[in-house]
Amino acid sequence: MTTVSRAKAEKHREPLTDAQLLMTISICIFAAMYAMAMLLMGGGFRKAQMVFDLLNDNAYLIIIACALTVVMIGGGINISVGGVIGLTVMACAIFLNSSGVENGPISVTLTLLLALGIGLAFGILQGFLVSYLEIQPFIVTLAGMFLARGLTTMLSVNPVKVSSQEFLSIVQTKILIPWLGYTAKNGNLIPAKMEIGALVALVTVIFMYLFLRYARLGRHIYALGGNQQSALMLGINVRRTRFLSYMISGLLSGLAGFVFLMHKPAGNASVAMRSEMDAIAASIIGGTLLTGGMGNVIGTFFGTMILATIQKIIALSPLNQSWWQEMANGALLGFFIMLQSIVLSSRGKKLRLPAWLKISHQKTD
Repeated sequence: MTTVSRAKAEKHREPLTDAQLLMTISICIFAAMYAMAMLLMGGGFRKAQMVFDLLNDNAYLIIIACALTVVMIGGGINISVGGVIGLTVMACAIFLNSSGVENGPISVTLTLLLALGIGLAFGILQGFLVSYLEIQPFIVTLAGMFLARGLTTMLSVNPVKVSSQEFLSIVQTKILIPWLGYTAKNGNLIPAKMEIGALVALVTVIFMYLFLRYARLGRHIYALGGNQQSALMLGINVRRTRFLSYMISGLLSGLAGFVFLMHKPAGNASVAMRSEMDAIAASIIGGTLLTGGMGNVIGTFFGTMILATIQKIIALSPLNQSWWQEMANGALLGFFIMLQSIVLSSRGKKLRLPAWLKISHQKTD
């Protein structure tokens, strides 16, 4: 066997990394949960449209969960994302009603730029305070959350519904997927429908995955979260890397606000309330560590889908009270935190993982 072929064989026999293992478990849990819902509840769960409904309703949550994942991989936290979404939605709704722009594409473009600008402003401000003034990120982003909620109320204490017909006509545009549709009782084919916001969320997940995996800044964010001193020794500009991670998080928060507005074209003071907690939970369920250095936006995507599926199952069951949703989320979050602890403890103490938690392609003679 040549040296090259031996190296390829060794690489082929490598077990899953901790991040890949946790992500795989998240994907398996989502698949098992959805399959169980199909068997026990039937109905809509057996139609592809249910998956698209989950995407349509939670597109904004997928994006801010990616925003949280980037910051958490770098060892930080950002609990202002929900407040930034609320402020973005309210500001954009007021802008659309008062701008007087009659051209649909131009109004959408200007609204998107406004949303990204608000998110970027919060990202720059919070990133500067955390990175260069070295203030605790929890305190900084908590203040950012209160600031965003206060500004939202200052803009309007009453709900603001978008009245721009040009914007609404674009919002109501759906992506039709006939081959994933279903046949109604009258024999008509009902195609599956996906909103533009859901497509934006999927593109964001793919882009952030490629960015974190292959871009230089993405690798620096992982190194920063893994060990700050080691990152410094490697010549990484720690302050700039942390600052840019918060700036990216702010941009994604603004984008999430725009996607939310496209799904529900109305703003009020309670928009996306507590969504930052759901985003953190989705990131952890997807395999992201609160201590940093490990995570994957693909896992975060499935973590969001797990929370969305639980919400849908509970809503369609007799146990449709809100506290059952909170209890289910808490139990699932606690399970994944314990699972992360077990995996990391096994690595730190050099213990072998159970065979069912380890995938290896090594062949026995």
